[in-house]
Amino acid sequence: MSEMKFLELHGDRVAYQDVGSGDETLLLIHGMAGSSETWRAVIPQLSKKYRVIAPDLLGHGQSAKPRSDYSLGAFAVLLRDLLEELGISRATVVGQSLGGGVAMQFAYQHPDFCQRLVLISSGGLGPDVGWTLRLLSSPGAELLLPVIAPPPVVTAGNKLRSWFAAGGIQSPRGAEMWSAYSSLADSQTRQAFLKTLRSVVDYRGQSVSALNRLHLTSDLPTMVIWGDQDRIIPMEHGYAVHEARPGCRLEVLTGVGHFPHVERPGEVADLIEDFIETTPSSIQSITSPLLKQPEE
Repeated sequence: MSEMKFLELHGDRVAYQDVGSGDETLLLIHGMAGSSETWRAVIPQLSKKYRVIAPDLLGHGQSAKPRSDYSLGAFAVLLRDLLEELGISRATVVGQSLGGGVAMQFAYQHPDFCQRLVLISSGGLGPDVGWTLRLLSSPGAELLLPVIAPPPVVTAGNKLRSWFAAGGIQSPRGAEMWSAYSSLADSQTRQAFLKTLRSVVDYRGQSVSALNRLHLTSDLPTMVIWGDQDRIIPMEHGYAVHEARPGCRLEVLTGVGHFPHVERPGEVADLIEDFIETTPSSIQSITSPLLKQPEE
């Protein structure tokens, strides 16, 4: 993993990776309870051709965890300000899971910054979501989470994981899920996680959807990548995007779960490279919200 860099935006510390150089810039947006480390296996390949910016969203990783707004819109503003601070005027935006929802919101709010859109196992495309996240979005989860992820259990689990790794037993998908789980041992991270989760999920499932607004991005080159074994957000959401936006590119990876960029990093990096090389960038004008709250 490359060395983390830090800057201050509106009084909050933002951690990010800034690797590589080139005419094209990639903005990589991680998922819920994740961090920029989730991109560790694709950054080395992508940074050979492009400048890669991978931030830790507020409330995640090494960024600050203030008592603040953790909505998709607030994340989109944060990313715009980060790019401006780094002197970047345009980027291909890549988002995974929650990061996909943030990426779509970014494309709506700041279209001039967005050249292309890549959605990996993206949120914000339908109500379906795993029961665990629905449960954790419910009232009382504040009391449940410290019991689910107490520090002694996390410490023991980290030791067990290192033993398995030393013995050559590794599961990229399992490692990614463990990383998310173990981050919840920290109380500030838990609070930020719950605020983020409740801004997009309730007991009925995902509470924001871009599906009926995808026509607003008709000029924006878009690629969707999904694993057919995703148990958190079903790949049917990917097919729904393709149906709503026939011009978008859909790539379904067999035997892959919710983390294609971790489970098949070489394949995902190749797809992103090919997508950039074969599509022109686009500036679009969007006049209506891409992600909307459903009617009660």
